[in-house]
Amino acid sequence: MPESVACAPLPGQDKVYMFFQWPHYLWLMLALPLLPVLYLWLLRRRGKLAVRYSNLGMVRAASTGRAWRQHVPPALLLLALAGLLLATARPMAKVPLPWARTTIILAMDVSLSMRVSDVKPTRMVAAQEAAKLFLKDLPRKIEVGLVTFAGSSQVAHAATLDRPALVTAIDGFQMQRGTAIGSGIVSSLIELFPDHGISLEELTFGIKPRGRSLDDKDKPPPLQITPVAPGSYDAAAIILLSDGRRTTGVDTLEAAKMAADRGVRVYVIGLGSVNDSGTMPEGMPIYLQLDEPTLREVARMTGGEYHHAGTAEALRSVYENLGSRVQVQTRETEVSALLALLSAGLALAAGVCSLVWFRRVV
Repeated sequence: MPESVACAPLPGQDKVYMFFQWPHYLWLMLALPLLPVLYLWLLRRRGKLAVRYSNLGMVRAASTGRAWRQHVPPALLLLALAGLLLATARPMAKVPLPWARTTIILAMDVSLSMRVSDVKPTRMVAAQEAAKLFLKDLPRKIEVGLVTFAGSSQVAHAATLDRPALVTAIDGFQMQRGTAIGSGIVSSLIELFPDHGISLEELTFGIKPRGRSLDDKDKPPPLQITPVAPGSYDAAAIILLSDGRRTTGVDTLEAAKMAADRGVRVYVIGLGSVNDSGTMPEGMPIYLQLDEPTLREVARMTGGEYHHAGTAEALRSVYENLGSRVQVQTRETEVSALLALLSAGLALAAGVCSLVWFRRVV
């Protein structure tokens, strides 16, 4: 492992902003203050010599109040050397980079409570319209899959670049009883990791199927994975929308742990009422309280984010913000090449200024 040292975090930040992989080279920075001292000594020494100029341009510059020009090239060269020394220490910085992920899974609640009209015109219609706007604004190179869940979960559409097909699938949602949030997460993971041998039936009922179907020979055995850091998987993300709490299916936090162990971030949207109960359009009472603590914990465990949307406008805003957030990520990246390029530019500028002003490299 390379040796490294971290810089102090910036005010208001709890994470390190920059560190160096070869910090022992930073000792070379101590030589930089010697260069201005040497430069001033040379100027004073030249001033004590007999008054003899080999460059009349310098005399004219000094006589017209532009003597400062002679100090610009050395100053630029000093900055260039400082940049090169920093680059030698191989600095790593947290910088925003274009999205490296290739797949997003939209996991959407289609339980009967989505027919409630506290989010106009209804929760379902608002969710459908917001999801379609999200697809419209997302870069075309990003694949999107669609998972729906109520009493059970299913893949409504496999991950694809075909946006019209996804829109058709969204418009065709069929609502059901129950809310299996955990099963929705598991179905999303099955879509993302088809070779991991995840069995939704086994997780739901706790027993392995006794009989074998004709498709069993095509299913890989369960894969024993080594847990990774939450949010470290850069190839996919899950955006989960729900308006209630789990009533059936896989335990929500158990499913969240499966996502966290695979490094998949889950961005959670809580839709509708938080503390109230409501009534279905037909007058059938139903419990509508949103289980915010559990949904927040899902986001925390997986390194994602939780957002609450109480109106259609807020829901569209959440999807819009998520679309911009997941397209650009802050990641640790070595910036030595950038510093070296900047230093080369400063050195070139020093040479150009010297040639233009004094007809030689000073």
